[in-house]
Amino acid sequence: QVRVVESGGGLVQAGGSLTLSCAASGRIFSSIVMGWFRQAPGKEREFVAAIRYIGGSTYYADDVKGRFTISRDNAKNTVYLQMNSLKPGDTAVYYCAIKRPFGIHTDSSNYADWGQGTQVTVSS
Repeated sequence: QVRVVESGGGLVQAGGSLTLSCAASGRIFSSIVMGWFRQAPGKEREFVAAIRYIGGSTYYADDVKGRFTISRDNAKNTVYLQMNSLKPGDTAVYYCAIKRPFGIHTDSSNYADWGQGTQVTVSS
C-alpha cells in the first residue's frame, strides 16, 4: 500500500514563495514519476509539474515555468515544489500523486495514489 502526504501549504501575499513537500511511503518503484496537480474552486484539476525519480527529468506546465521548481530526495521518498513569484491565480488545493507506468504525465487520469491535498492561497 502506497501512501502520499502533502504539506507546506498556506497563505502568502502575491510575489511571495512557498515550498510544498510530498512524502511517499510504501512500495515505491524507482522508475516512477511523481507529479503535482492543483485544483481551484469550480475548475478542473490541472497539471503543474512532474519529476522522474531516476534521472530527475522534470516537466512543467507553461503557466509555472520559470516560477516553480520541482525536485526530489530519493533517500527520503520526498518530492518538493518550490513556488516563487506567486500570483493570486495560483490559489488552489495542490495535490501530489504517483504516475502509473503508462500514459502522458500531464493527464491526471494516469496517476494513482493521490494525497489529500494542501491549500495554497495567494492574496493580492
